[in-house]
Amino acid sequence: MNKKEKGLVSCQGVPGAFAHLAAEEIFPQKEVVFYATFEEALEAVACERADCAVLPVENSAAGRVADMHRLMGKTKLYVIAEHFLRIRHCLVGLPETQTENIKTVRSHPQALSQCTAFLKKMNVRTEATGNTAAAAKEIADSGRKDIAAIASETAAKLYGLKILKAGIEDFNLNTTRFWVLSRTPGPAVDPDKAVTSFIFWVKNKPAVLYKCLGGFATNGIDLLRLESYVDPERFLTSAGFLVDVAACPESDSFKRAFEELAFFSEKVKILGTYEADPYRAEMKKRQQENRK
Repeated sequence: MNKKEKGLVSCQGVPGAFAHLAAEEIFPQKEVVFYATFEEALEAVACERADCAVLPVENSAAGRVADMHRLMGKTKLYVIAEHFLRIRHCLVGLPETQTENIKTVRSHPQALSQCTAFLKKMNVRTEATGNTAAAAKEIADSGRKDIAAIASETAAKLYGLKILKAGIEDFNLNTTRFWVLSRTPGPAVDPDKAVTSFIFWVKNKPAVLYKCLGGFATNGIDLLRLESYVDPERFLTSAGFLVDVAACPESDSFKRAFEELAFFSEKVKILGTYEADPYRAEMKKRQQENRK
C-alpha cells in the first residue's frame, strides 16, 4: 500500500468525522470524499469512484460497529490494512451555549456508548445520529443552545462550535480500529506481522465451533478476534463468526488449520490479509509491563 499516492478515499459522514481523521493519518496525500452511509462508501470503491474506503470496525470500549459488521458478509472488497486511532470525544455546542442549559446530546450510537458515564452525570436525553461530525454540523445549522453534540475537536473547529468539555470518553485508552478496503487484495505481507480476517458459517452439528477452531490451536495460530455473525439468510440454521488470526494464508500452519475449518464449515469467506498495525505491539508491551 503506497500511502503517498494521490487519489480518492471514501469515508462515511462529513468532514471532521473520526474516519476522516483516520484517513488523513493513513493517506496524507489522498483526497477524502464523504458518503451518508457505510454501504455507500463501500459502493463508491466497488464502482471505482474511489480508490479505497476507510471505515471503523470496532472500538475498545463499545465493541463492534454494527453497520460494518453487517455489511462485511456482502461486500466483494478486500481488507488491505488496519489502523488504530485514539478517540478523544468533546462535548460541543454553539458559542453561546451553557452546559447547564443543555437538554439533549446528539451523536453516533458508538460515541454515546463511549461516553455513558459522562452523559449519566449530565442527566440529559440522548439522540442517535449517523455520524459524530454530522451531529456537530446539525447543531451549528440549527442555532439551538439547548442541544449539544459529541464530536471531535476538529469537527468543532470546522463548524464554528465551542468545546464545552474535552476528554469526556469513559476510558483513557478509548481507541477505534479502522479497516482500509480496496477492490483488489493488498500486497504480500511479512508472515511474522500478518493478520488475516475471515467469516465462516458452521455446519449444524454438535460442538462444531470447537472443531472449526481446533485446527488453529493445534497449529499454534493466535486468534485475535472472534465475533458472532448474524446472516438473515441463515438465521437459526447456521451460526456465523468473524475472525482475525495472526497468520498468513501462505503458511503451512494456516493451510492445515484452514483445511480443518473448511471441513466443519458450511461456507468460508476470506476478507483479506494485511500487516498488523504497530499499535498491537505497543499495547502488548504495555500490558506486559503492567503485569510486573
